[in-house]
Amino acid sequence: MAIEGGKSALMEKTLRLLEYGGILRAVAENALSEEAAGELREERPRFDPAAVAEIKALVSAVRDRINSGDEEPRGSLPAIAGILPKLAVEGASLGIEEAWALGIFIDRGTALKTWLAGPGGSPGGLPDSGGPLKDALSRLPDCGAAGREIFRVIDRAGKLRDLPEFRAIKKRFQTLVAELDAAVARYTGSEEGRKMLQSPVPTQRDGRMVLAVKANFRGRLRGIVHEASATGQTIFVEPEEVVEKNNKILVENRRLDAEILRVLREMTGRLAEHRDALGKFHRGIISLECVRAKARYSRIPGCVFAAEGRAEEGPGSLALKQARHPLLGGRAVPIDLEMDGRTRTVIITGPNTGGKTVALKTAGLFALMNQSGLALPAAEGTVFPVFDGIYADIGDEQSISQSLSTFSAHMTNIAGITEAATEQSLVLLDELGSGTDPEEGSAIAMAILDYLIEKKPRLVATTHHGVLKNYGYTREGVENASMEFDGRTLSPTYRIVMGIPGESRAVDVAARNHLPPRIIERARSYLDEERSDVSALIRGLRDKHRELDAATEKGRAEEERLREERRRSDLRELRLRQKETEIKAGVAGNLRLLLAESRKKLENLVREIREGELDREKTRGVKEFLRDLARTVEAEDAALEEETRLVAEERRRIEAAYSGGPDSAGRSGGGGAAGRGTGGSGGAAPVLAPGVDVLAGENRRRGRVIRQDRKGAGGGEVQWLVEIGSLKMSFPEKDLIPLPPPAENRKPLIAAAEVSAPPAQFEISLRGRRLEEALELLRRQIDGALLAGLKTFSVVHGKGDGILQRGVHEYLKKDTAVADYYFSRPELGGFGRTEVVLKG
Repeated sequence: MAIEGGKSALMEKTLRLLEYGGILRAVAENALSEEAAGELREERPRFDPAAVAEIKALVSAVRDRINSGDEEPRGSLPAIAGILPKLAVEGASLGIEEAWALGIFIDRGTALKTWLAGPGGSPGGLPDSGGPLKDALSRLPDCGAAGREIFRVIDRAGKLRDLPEFRAIKKRFQTLVAELDAAVARYTGSEEGRKMLQSPVPTQRDGRMVLAVKANFRGRLRGIVHEASATGQTIFVEPEEVVEKNNKILVENRRLDAEILRVLREMTGRLAEHRDALGKFHRGIISLECVRAKARYSRIPGCVFAAEGRAEEGPGSLALKQARHPLLGGRAVPIDLEMDGRTRTVIITGPNTGGKTVALKTAGLFALMNQSGLALPAAEGTVFPVFDGIYADIGDEQSISQSLSTFSAHMTNIAGITEAATEQSLVLLDELGSGTDPEEGSAIAMAILDYLIEKKPRLVATTHHGVLKNYGYTREGVENASMEFDGRTLSPTYRIVMGIPGESRAVDVAARNHLPPRIIERARSYLDEERSDVSALIRGLRDKHRELDAATEKGRAEEERLREERRRSDLRELRLRQKETEIKAGVAGNLRLLLAESRKKLENLVREIREGELDREKTRGVKEFLRDLARTVEAEDAALEEETRLVAEERRRIEAAYSGGPDSAGRSGGGGAAGRGTGGSGGAAPVLAPGVDVLAGENRRRGRVIRQDRKGAGGGEVQWLVEIGSLKMSFPEKDLIPLPPPAENRKPLIAAAEVSAPPAQFEISLRGRRLEEALELLRRQIDGALLAGLKTFSVVHGKGDGILQRGVHEYLKKDTAVADYYFSRPELGGFGRTEVVLKG
């Protein structure tokens, strides 16, 4: 893709300065076609937003196909660009190797197309999926007929097939060869003939079979002499009776060649009918192979596609998150750089060798890569707008041949940039105003910044001029930044600090590079005489900035810890509520069974009484039944009270652990009404008061508080009057456990049972299910979780082709009850398992 207009020279210089060619070469190494690799090495970024969005969508879709795990066709694609024009020449004939290359290209190109279409013929394997990839595949013509025509004549190993047209000629040829072998054998097979020969094995000269005869036997063998050895000891003779047979074999060879040429010419003529389709297919497959090479490059770990911009930060926001220069490999230090919609210019200051130029090049190279459809070695949250031009002035452009000094070369380049830049451009200026008198250089630098700020491009500039550090504070839309310098080690950290200008630290850098100490001391004395307190102010700002960052990070970590503790507490609370529900369900079942059995016994007793007279035996039987029933009810009541006590103890234990220590544990489980009242499920804790249900005494009998009885002598603990059945008894406060009322906070569990909603689970598995069935189970799980008060749960969908994974995430994205979702940690399932957080 060529760069149009007068901006071409500036853009080409920028591509060279930012080492864009190194990225293209790295991408081209992933191509399976030399033609595609060549196109990649010559590719240029796109500057139309729609074209950028399309290429990024294509590369992302192909990367998803590679990551899907389906076997990828990896056969290389032969170069056929020079072959296709021959199809337009009437009467032309493709050679066997050319025809084979064209056929293999059709075969492997079709395999690539089929693989990209995915299972079921849809890109990505999802039904009805569309987008640029589907459009690109739909534009590829079907060239299967051309491929079949080629492989009718030659096989896939590149050999000519044994066609009927060739068989008669080959048969005659084989007969002649056999006759020739027999004639030669008369010389090589007899004792007398072998005496005349230097070797019993015949040889070839000019395509004719000859015998190696000893020179002294030349007169004894009549025939044509073709050649003599260098020593003259051997002559190569074609005997008279072999001459005619050689002639016939030569004629048959020519006849076979002519027949092969005729077949190839006819095949070429039939292929010419598909010339337009083959050309379109070739261009499309090479384009897709370029996309596949970009997708394979974009699979480098830690690479993400840049977002197009965040609306809350205004149009055209730019953000680099943990950005690593792609050509530095493991030596790259991650950097952060942010420019929201209001900040159009960033001025970076700091020490020499502090990483200013690398930061500048990283930003520019990322912009070029983004507009070429490549993923960037950075973290999520990286944002880039689409620029209509990317212009850089970096490094030493001194030219002896053009009589340009360093300063003149910079000014020439910047003059072109100021003319070409627009509001949608990115401009990168390194060491602005350097190479001349500092005072004049500063003035020129500020004038250039003023001019460019009026034109409103995105501008990132680096400088050492102190006056420009103040400039950033006095202009709207301009922000200072600095490269951090570790004062303890006297070395740069290569980290960008936004909002604070930096010091050049030239003396420190000179000391690190072994400048003599006497020179360093003299330099410091000159600085001490002239330096104001600006450096101290900058250091103070940097320290405050560092403290603020540390405090922010600490607050973020504390927030994460509290969120995790709350999640664990909610899970424990849910388990307790489920346990209470199970206890009630079990007791209710036992009571129903008891009622049914008792009813049967009572009916039998009534029937016996009605059928006969009421005697002592029957009266004793009725009384025994009533006693058994009373004992059974008391046993069930005791069992229920014991389960309730265990649940209350478990609740107090969990509350004590969650509240943070033994003191709080004492408050939860100790001897006060407040401690005994804790343990609700998110509502107000029950406390001792008239009308409250309690478990009383060592046997934990259920009763109801009537009133406070009296205080112990000398200020002893409070006594409460409790009604248990028909008895009224006084208990110390420490022997009473208040029970939560059957109030509104328990309605969700009852409602869930009444409407027969599916039970909520901590983890559901959707593996092995069709997408529609899986989404229905997910919907029911969310409904059940909302009714049961379950805030988080896990969905196991597996990896596979990614169909379930993408379907589940699309559903969760649209469900208004879902607050958040994310993949599990690697040890819990990674990309095969999703954690879901519900609202409320």
